[in-house]
Amino acid sequence: MSVIEINGLTKDYGNQKGLFDVSFTIEKGEILGFLGPNGSGKTTLIRHLMGFIKPDQGSVSVMNLDCFAQSPKIQEMVAYLPGEIAFMDEMRGIDFIKFIAEMKKIKDLTRAKELIDFLELDPTNKIKRMSKGMKQKIGLVIAFMQDCPILILDEPTSGLDPLMQNKFVELIKRAKAEGKTVLMSSHIFEEIENTCDRVVMIKDGKIVASKEMALLKKDRHKCYEISFNNLEDAISFNQLFPNGKLKDKTVTLIMQGQINDILKSLTQYSIDDISIRAQSLEELFLHYYGGGN
Repeated sequence: MSVIEINGLTKDYGNQKGLFDVSFTIEKGEILGFLGPNGSGKTTLIRHLMGFIKPDQGSVSVMNLDCFAQSPKIQEMVAYLPGEIAFMDEMRGIDFIKFIAEMKKIKDLTRAKELIDFLELDPTNKIKRMSKGMKQKIGLVIAFMQDCPILILDEPTSGLDPLMQNKFVELIKRAKAEGKTVLMSSHIFEEIENTCDRVVMIKDGKIVASKEMALLKKDRHKCYEISFNNLEDAISFNQLFPNGKLKDKTVTLIMQGQINDILKSLTQYSIDDISIRAQSLEELFLHYYGGGN
C-alpha cells in the first residue's frame, strides 16, 4: 500500500529552480532516504507534502488525501521535522516541548521524557542559549513524541555530533520496527545506508535515481588504493588504467570486476601497500550525479 504518492509534481520558480515532473511513491512501513545537494529541491518537495505549497502541475497525496486541499487532516497523521525549526527563543526547552504537546493534544508526556533522557537533552535552559545541536534534539523529541504513523524529517541530524547521530539511527530503527513510514532527507550517507530501504536521488529538481538499498550495495564497485615504492611505477601503472586517480605515489581505482587484470598488472611493479574496500554510498551518489555538485 502506497502511503505517499507523488505524480508528475512540478513547481517552477524560474531560472531552472524548483521541481520538474517528479514522481515516486513510498510504501507503508518503508524508510526512504531522499538525497540531493543544497538547492536540489528536497525541502520544496517536503513542503508540498505538508501542504505548505500548491503544485503548478501534478499531484501529491498522503494516505490518498490531497496534500494541499486536505493538509489539516494530513498534519494529524504526520510528525514533521523541518530543516529550520521556528523556535520561541525566550522559552525554556521543556516549556516549548509542552507547548507543542498541547497543540498536538498530547496529554501523556512519558514518551517525550524518555526521548529527552535518550538524547541526553537538558531542556531546562532558554532556547536562545542552546547550541544548534541542542535545538536539533528538541526538534527530534517533538517529532518522535507524537507517535504518528508517518515521519517526514528534513535534515534531521543537522548539528548533531557522531554519538547523537548514532542515537538517531536507533530511533529510526525503532520506528521501522513499529511499522512507521519515514521520508528522510539527509547529507549523511552512513545514516542513510544504516537505516533506509530505498534511496531517491534528486538533482536540479529532477529525480536522477531511485534504488533499493540492497541493490545499491550489490552494485557497488570496489575501491583499490595502491601505494607504489616510487613515482615512476605509479605513473606507469596509472597509464594502464586511465580512469585511475594518481596522487603522489598512490593510485586509486574504482572498478567493478577486473581484479585479475589489476593483480596481473601489479606483478610488474614494486608495491608498498594495497587496500581494497567497497565503494561508499557517497561515491555511488557522485557517480549518479556524474561527479557534479
